[in-house]
Amino acid sequence: MQTKTAATPLAEMATIPATTSIQTTVRRPTTPLGRFGQLLGRGDGDVARVLILAAMVVVLGIIAPSFLTQASWIATSQSATVIVLLAIGQTFVIITGGIDLSVGAVLGCSAMISAVAMRAMIDGGSSGVPVILTGLVVALGSGGVMGLVNGLVITKLKITPFIATLGMLGVASGTTNVLSGGTEIVTLPPELTIIGNTTLFGGWLTVPVAVTIVIAVIAGLFLARTRFGMRTYAIGSNPAAARRAGIAVDAQLVRVYVLAGVLASVAGFLLMSRFVGASPLAGVNTELAAIAAAVIGGASLVGGRGSIIGTVVGAAITATLQIGLILAGVASFWQTIAIGVIIVLAVYGDQLRVKASNR
Repeated sequence: MQTKTAATPLAEMATIPATTSIQTTVRRPTTPLGRFGQLLGRGDGDVARVLILAAMVVVLGIIAPSFLTQASWIATSQSATVIVLLAIGQTFVIITGGIDLSVGAVLGCSAMISAVAMRAMIDGGSSGVPVILTGLVVALGSGGVMGLVNGLVITKLKITPFIATLGMLGVASGTTNVLSGGTEIVTLPPELTIIGNTTLFGGWLTVPVAVTIVIAVIAGLFLARTRFGMRTYAIGSNPAAARRAGIAVDAQLVRVYVLAGVLASVAGFLLMSRFVGASPLAGVNTELAAIAAAVIGGASLVGGRGSIIGTVVGAAITATLQIGLILAGVASFWQTIAIGVIIVLAVYGDQLRVKASNR
């Protein structure tokens, strides 16, 4: 007589033939409204965001016809460039479950450090391309260092991202004012305007916008198609499980914050080249717009979810709203109020969409 032994769950799974498949029944909406809701939910809600952006453009075009002109497009796209670059770095950070409140200050500080370096070279008799290249390297390096400090404070000192980056915001803002003396630095190479204001494709695209598009495409592929992106999502979804899977969580977090700092410095350099000057006020409150763009784009503040495509659309919505309010004659301080309200509505709407999708 043979004795039966209880099979372990893994053993039971091993006995399932490879050809066996588990079928699930997916309820498809039967009403037009339900099908429309399913359409809006495609691409993690990207379809809905594009439709919202299109509706905003139409409404603003009716309220302020000048919004649909080439000049307005250039202004909107130039404004969106800064928001997009900051929001891309913010998206990587938010996916890990963190947040970076210092990106605006890092933008201003890296640009100011770069401007001081270029001014020193000009005073020493240098000019032209070597000065600009040195300024670019200094900007990228300083942004990367500030991002590195953020990452190390968070991972080594175990300080929450909110507090760590809030501290960096104060340090970077103070450093900017110390270096500039509270005044704008304008003694920069005039060739900078070629980078910041040269138009392409019949005047519909500027160099900063073209650079931003290239960076957005690379970042999107990096997040969706590489191990770096996979590890970023894994940390945000479940840090403990990511560690058990062999992911060096602390090292990955440091890389993510360095990336956010470098992208902020790129935004700062492009902004400086646009005005051929570095202002101590550059980047002030832009962290709010970057967070808004990422959240509107579908990034979850609890981590584990987000995309570069959604973030770019979210940044376009934010920039369109800002320029549209200006053209409509709305006072500038209402922009901050509007962005704050949109963040709340975007998070609430995303929660409703997820619940509906689960049902």
